[in-house]
Amino acid sequence: MEEGGFVSFSPGKFLHDVRAEAERVTWPSRRATLVTTGAVLAMAGMASVFFFVVDQLIGLGLRQLFGLGG
Repeated sequence: MEEGGFVSFSPGKFLHDVRAEAERVTWPSRRATLVTTGAVLAMAGMASVFFFVVDQLIGLGLRQLFGLGG
């Protein structure tokens, strides 16, 4: 910290540091990214179907319990 409690900031140094750090990162392969994306989408789809079914069953149970909906 510099005098007065302020931190100096250099946009040029910041961008240089960001680029240097990005070069050190081990990026996943395209295939790994696609496989992971597919798994996430599949799980989201299965969760959606599960919660839809549970919601319908709870709704059906409540309608039966309270005699609503003919």
